[in-house]
Amino acid sequence: MTRSDNEVAVITGGSAGLGLALATTLVDQGWSVVTDARDADRLHAALPHSSRVTTVNGDVRDQDHQDAIAAAVARHGRLDLLVHNASELGPMLPLAEVPESLFARVLETNLLAPLTLTQRLLPYLIASHGTLVGISSDAAVEHYPTWGTYAASKAALDHLILTLGEENGIRAYAVDPGDMRTAMHQAAFPGEDISDRPLPESVVPHVLALLANTQPSGRYRAADLAVGATR
Repeated sequence: MTRSDNEVAVITGGSAGLGLALATTLVDQGWSVVTDARDADRLHAALPHSSRVTTVNGDVRDQDHQDAIAAAVARHGRLDLLVHNASELGPMLPLAEVPESLFARVLETNLLAPLTLTQRLLPYLIASHGTLVGISSDAAVEHYPTWGTYAASKAALDHLILTLGEENGIRAYAVDPGDMRTAMHQAAFPGEDISDRPLPESVVPHVLALLANTQPSGRYRAADLAVGATR
């Protein structure tokens, strides 16, 4: 594989929220970023217009879409960071009332898509001694009524990410960013004022602090990560 002159990241779900904030910051720091979203117009409008940004619109569950992401990585010839940020909240219902079809859809987005995309990109991550990150949630370890569908997918994602890291000798992190002022969080609390939640941009320095240091693979809360030097 030919190598580019700068580090390369893939961040799924880069048109809004933490994905957008992280992608923008990495581009500002000189990284090349490949990112995706379902809404092509929103994706192109949100991100900086830079030769270091590659946008791929589509559904992360779709195999052809994953092939397009893999092709973008192949053009760079390396991958230093893979962040599984794209996520689906799913039905806010007690588990006893969740239709199987809706539960399966959330698992496809939040668990199966990260697995198959990682499988496609793993040779590049291994070659670059890269880092694998899954964006988690406190719901993965707590038990909130009506959050069970989303929570189950995130708990499984944590296990998936950390096992992939152990099996392949790469750093792997499950990162709980905490509550943020995002569209997904608003959807979980319809009609409520969430303006007191921190913006995703405030979380990015904590995530970058984790990436910059040599913390062992594991599950981390962003709020517990001291902000220091970044890569």
